[in-house]
Amino acid sequence: MSRLTREAGGRYAPPAPARELTAVSADGARLHVEVHGAVDDPAAPAVVLAHGWTCSTAFWAAQIRDLAVDHRVIVYDQRGHGRSPANPVCSTDALADDLEAVLAATLAPGEKAVLAGHSMGGMTLMAASGRPRFREHAAAVLLCSTGSSRLVAESLLLPMRAGRVRTWLTRKILGSRAPLGPVTPLARRVLKYGTMGPGSAPATVEACARIVHACPRQVRYSWSKVLDTLELDHAVRELTVPTAIVVGTADRLTPAVHARSLAAALPNCVGSTELTGIGHMTPMEASEPVTARIRELVSAYAVIKEGA
Repeated sequence: MSRLTREAGGRYAPPAPARELTAVSADGARLHVEVHGAVDDPAAPAVVLAHGWTCSTAFWAAQIRDLAVDHRVIVYDQRGHGRSPANPVCSTDALADDLEAVLAATLAPGEKAVLAGHSMGGMTLMAASGRPRFREHAAAVLLCSTGSSRLVAESLLLPMRAGRVRTWLTRKILGSRAPLGPVTPLARRVLKYGTMGPGSAPATVEACARIVHACPRQVRYSWSKVLDTLELDHAVRELTVPTAIVVGTADRLTPAVHARSLAAALPNCVGSTELTGIGHMTPMEASEPVTARIRELVSAYAVIKEGA
């Protein structure tokens, strides 16, 4: 079970997987992987979901419940998150290595899948875009609430004029070593302000807070350093498969300027959607539109494996 506490219920409760396994990355890092849905149906298209910073497989609960009805849904915990042990190596290359390990462990040679990544998960897909195994398996990509560079400088977390002072203060906040502690009313308000839209339902905020607060402090800090210095603009140009983008207009962490830059730089952008009033946590805040976009990509680009 992921570190999401047992109090979560309904659509946000982590679904029980049909299969669990461990993928081993290039440097020996062990990754918790779950396969949901139509595991034994060769006609069921595959979808791979990569979560973001401080999250876990539980973040995708709504997508898993919907897609597992007629898809094989593969989710995994990024290193140090959820049930994947922490590792001293934190880098975009490690993210790409980990994704390749998951693809190798769950997909048959040459099998195609639609890959969706949220925030750091989207950065994972960008980092892996030039890798042989990514190119072997990626039919199409969905980038949710993500960016390829200048994350701290472009953040709207603080209501200040852009510049060195705002960037410095934002870096201090995002890179804080302070423990998040229990999920209190104040903690929910802070999380909602920083990561979610103003109209987010209380149940959504609660579920999101429990996921984020479960992330170990050192893991959160270590990956914040990677995000601070992120530079993946070159990798965006390598992402040649059909790629769609989703972002919320109220996203303070990766505001729409990133989505627009990605849309302009991608070799094969097949649409960019800005969801009014939605914050950074798009798969949870706007689960139906995000799931619908994944289904559209599957319908348009998924290739059923041989023998179906």
